This record gives sequence, structure tokens and C-alpha cells, in this order.
Amino acid sequence: MIGRRLLPGIGLLLVAALAACSIGDVRRNPPDRSSASPRPAPTATVPVPSRAVGFDEVRHVRVAVDRRYDRPFVEFVDADHGYALFVAACDDPPSGRGCPGALLYATADGGRTWRALPHPRPLAAGQQLYAVPGALVLLAEPYGWYISTDGGATFVHSAGAEPAALVAARGRFQVVERLGAVGEWDGATLRPLPAQPAVPGLNTVGHSGDLVVAAGARDGRPYAALSRDAGRHWESTPLSWRGDEVGVLRVVIAPDGGVWLVGERPDRTGFPPLWRLVAGLEWALVRAVGHPAQARSVAPLGAELVAVTSPDGVGVVAGGRYYRVDWPLNGEHYLTVLADGTIAARGPDDLVLGTGWTANRRWVRVVLDRQAE
Repeated sequence: MIGRRLLPGIGLLLVAALAACSIGDVRRNPPDRSSASPRPAPTATVPVPSRAVGFDEVRHVRVAVDRRYDRPFVEFVDADHGYALFVAACDDPPSGRGCPGALLYATADGGRTWRALPHPRPLAAGQQLYAVPGALVLLAEPYGWYISTDGGATFVHSAGAEPAALVAARGRFQVVERLGAVGEWDGATLRPLPAQPAVPGLNTVGHSGDLVVAAGARDGRPYAALSRDAGRHWESTPLSWRGDEVGVLRVVIAPDGGVWLVGERPDRTGFPPLWRLVAGLEWALVRAVGHPAQARSVAPLGAELVAVTSPDGVGVVAGGRYYRVDWPLNGEHYLTVLADGTIAARGPDDLVLGTGWTANRRWVRVVLDRQAE
């Protein structure tokens, strides 16, 4: 097992990788839930003394929210800035009848303290929260979208399509879903590129500077193409493939700019094949000897390392092998990498933030509870 500090062999691999050398892939939206009626007045947040084996720090805070509310949906933009949405479980939304409205909170210190924000539409049949760099976006069905670019101090209402802040957060180059084509976001419109890659089953696009990668899968087989001039010209790039069926092929950009392909299995549970773009020219199939049969989440960390959570625990793919690590996470945590390189590990009852570089991280457990827990 690899500890918080890598074993000597892995340390040498890491040093060699460093010497040689946006994630917007999976979102887990909060469920559509109901809410209604005046919201209780918030009070100061209350830190809760707590200890947990393996964490460098536990930030456990209670806020003035009663038992009528479900546990919050919490989302961080970076290691410091996050938002939380409390929604009440109501039998008769959104007519009121004693059902309280949604409550919104924000933190600017990594979850040590939380402040109440005014929710622009607390009474709605369905509530959602999206936190992206530069914007907080709320969906209050059926009323539409509410967008804030000042940390939740003010909101602008939009009753139309998905707001520009969410589209922009997916990057300059994206898949135009209705057309199955690669498009470029110009700040106002997602326009299909004049030149299109020959990728059967196109399902994802990623980019690092002017390098654009398009990937997809059809009949269980993965395909990819890349452009080195911001999508003006494309070339198909063959993938070394062992015949294992691929359902979805995702492009993932690591924090150091490395480009990866993750081949999700059709059942989304089997351990995926991994490819790394080498020298911007060709795809290298990455071996992971000793890997578990399943994987819940996969997150490239930089320096040719990939973190994995699975029912067997947590591990890192490095140097062609899979190694167990003693991070304070488990198979229920879903890993994503935030804009500043922080690992965000979402569990059923908490969010764990891992700050640092590659596999060496400081782990902070963030728990936001109702005051009446």
C-alpha cells in the first residue's frame, strides 16, 4: 500500500515524470426535490468538534436549518470557495402549506465557516445548484435560471435555455449535442466548426491551448481524432485496443495539461482502459497491472498519475501498475479535479478536499449539518 508519502519506487517514477514533462466531464446533479414558503432566519454557523482517523483536518459546521430539510448539496469551485443548497422534503410543492423554501449558503475559507445567502426563488417545485469558476447558477423549476457572478450577492434571472455561464464552463470546444459535431464557444453561441473530425459516436471534446481532442465510441470500439490548430484541421489517431468493449470514451485534461482518454465500460462499473497522449502525437495504452475489476471514478492528477476509487478502496495508477493508497477515502467517494487542481471527493455524507500536487495531498473533510441533527 502507498502511504501519504509515496513509496521510494513510486517517488522515483514521480520525479522522472516531473523531469520529463478541465475537467468538465462528469456532473452529478442534485435530485429534483420540492420546496415552498418562508425560510427560517439563519444564525451564525457553529463549528462542531470532530476527529477522524486519516484526515489532516475536519471542518464540521452546523447551520440554522431544521429537520424538515434534506442534507445539503455542496459543491466547491476551488479549495476555498463553495456553495450549499438545502431543500426541504415536502409532500405538496410549491403551494406552501408550511413547507419552507430553499436555503443557500456559501463559504470562502474551505468550509471553516458558512454564511447565508438570499435565495432568489426559494419556493419552487425543483431546485438545483451549479458552481463553476466565476459563477453560481441556480435552477428553480419551473421559473428558470438565476445566475450570480458576485458570489451570490445578486442574481440575474433567465427563463430561457441553459445560461452562458454553464456552457462556458465546459470549455472553448464542446460537442454540439443536437448535431453530434464539435463546436466552438465564442462567448455567446456554440457554433459547429467548419472542419469536423471523423469520429464515430462522438461524445466528448477536450482541449489544451490549440490542441483539441475529439473522442467517441461505436459498437464497443473507441475512436479519437486531434487538431493542433484549434479545430481547423483534424487527423484521426488510432488507439491501441485490446477488444474490451467501450461504451463512452471521455477526454480528460490533467492539471499539468496532460491529455488522457478514459474508456468507460457500457455498464459504467468495469475498470476502464486508459490512454495518454504522448508528445502530442500518439496515444499510449496505459497499463494498470493489479487493478481492481471495477472503478467508481477515475481522475488524472498530473505527472502521469491517475487516481481511482472502486469497491476495493482507493488507488493510483503509476508506471504501468495499480497501487493501493492510504488516503482517507473509500469506494463510495467520487473523484473530480477542481479548477485549481484540488481533488474533490464526494461521498454520501461529506465532501473531502485534497490539496497539493499529484499523489501527495493534504486531506480536509468538509461536513455541513443541520443544527437539529
